[in-house]
Amino acid sequence: MKSINKIPTSKIQRASKLVQTGAKIGVNYIKYYGDKLINSEEEAKSRLNQNNADDIYDGLKKLKGSALKVAQMLSMEKNILPQAYVEKFSLAQFSVPPLSPALVIKTFKKYFGKHPSEIFDSFNSSSVNAASIGQVHLAEKNGKNLAVKIQYPGVSNSITSDLSMVKPIAMRMFNIKGKDSDKYFKEVEHKLLEETDYILEVAQSQEIAKACEHIPNLIFPNYYPEFSSERIITMDYMKGEHLSEFTAYNENPELSQKLGQALWDFYMYQIHVLRKVHADPHPGNFLVTKEGKLVALDFGCMKTIPNEFYTPYFELANQENLKNPKFFTKKLYELEILRADDSPEEIAFFTEMFHELLTVFTQPFNEEIFDFSNGNFFGQIADLSERYTKSTELRNMNGNRGSKHFIYINRTFFGLYNLMFDLKANDIKIKNYTNI
Repeated sequence: MKSINKIPTSKIQRASKLVQTGAKIGVNYIKYYGDKLINSEEEAKSRLNQNNADDIYDGLKKLKGSALKVAQMLSMEKNILPQAYVEKFSLAQFSVPPLSPALVIKTFKKYFGKHPSEIFDSFNSSSVNAASIGQVHLAEKNGKNLAVKIQYPGVSNSITSDLSMVKPIAMRMFNIKGKDSDKYFKEVEHKLLEETDYILEVAQSQEIAKACEHIPNLIFPNYYPEFSSERIITMDYMKGEHLSEFTAYNENPELSQKLGQALWDFYMYQIHVLRKVHADPHPGNFLVTKEGKLVALDFGCMKTIPNEFYTPYFELANQENLKNPKFFTKKLYELEILRADDSPEEIAFFTEMFHELLTVFTQPFNEEIFDFSNGNFFGQIADLSERYTKSTELRNMNGNRGSKHFIYINRTFFGLYNLMFDLKANDIKIKNYTNI
């Protein structure tokens, strides 16, 4: 893969790249209108989606940073985006053009104040993995193989301006209106800024690794604060293949079961015991070793779950509570799904909508053992997502719904469910985390 020698860092430079991408999309639509005169609407639309996905990703991968991170987040929305976008944007998880070796050395010296050779016994300036915010290099120190993650230049400084550019698009996409809309964007901005603080990430990584070391079949790298800085992280190099690579060929149900139980226990222990969760569950953050162990990586995006959100959220995960209209309505107000200024029509619509969504989405929590390989469960989620995404009634209402904490908690569960489905993990013991 061709490396890059420069990343646009100023607001003007980054905005101009987005404008160029927008122009390409405009050309694609012109082609589409001509294409559907000759071919079927389905064929023309498929080509449009593919061309747009290619051009958007090509533009974002040159920007890197939060712009590419948004693509990575969207790649997990398998039930909302067309497949062409999901497949292309998923590359942002662990496969993007790396920095050139010369720019790597320059960036390392800027962030650490020293040349890599002054710190490590050996350092490979060509990366082995490049993602949205940083890329990984192999190094060696005192006979130990290390992975050194270096943040791309200018990522932290461009987050606020990047989000301001995509805000109008996101507000239309998610039907966000009203004076309180900024709280959602501030939540995303805050988390993205945290992800660029590598000193924080090292501390969080060590904290979670220590707290979860007792979970069977789950392992973590060691982290080295003395060889890390605000924009560089040094950890053990862990051998394995990304979860998506593993699930593409694996036909061993026992191994799927073992890895799936480890993954589920990891998340349930974080959520219910630590009340702090790894809120970035995509395949690029997990490796499978030859010994059949699951390696958890990248703890830059950690979401603390406050009690005022945790309690009503999981009270509504109980199917018996969903059958109690008075209790259900009360919890919807606590979770800010229903608002004091709602019209009777809005109250009726959102009450019915969230009752239906929660009835489907919380099925695993009402079983002792759950089969995540069951296509019916994911089909129900996909059907609901598609129906409400296309709902004209919903678009005419204020879509500004729910506590800001929903953003990363829902992202966590959607990502976790998708990983469990990809693993074809069945017979998962839902409350097993209480016994380990």
